[in-house]
Amino acid sequence: MSKTTVLTLAPSSTLFGRLLASIDRLLMKSAEISNRNGDLPRFGL
Repeated sequence: MSKTTVLTLAPSSTLFGRLLASIDRLLMKSAEISNRNGDLPRFGL
């Protein structure tokens, strides 16, 4: 008889995690728009 353990990780639903995810989406959208226009995206904040 084998014993197994299942570990479930909760998604980062903290306010800080959601803030970082929003900033990441904003920066990625900005980079996509810059790339579409032929400009180099600005790196960093």
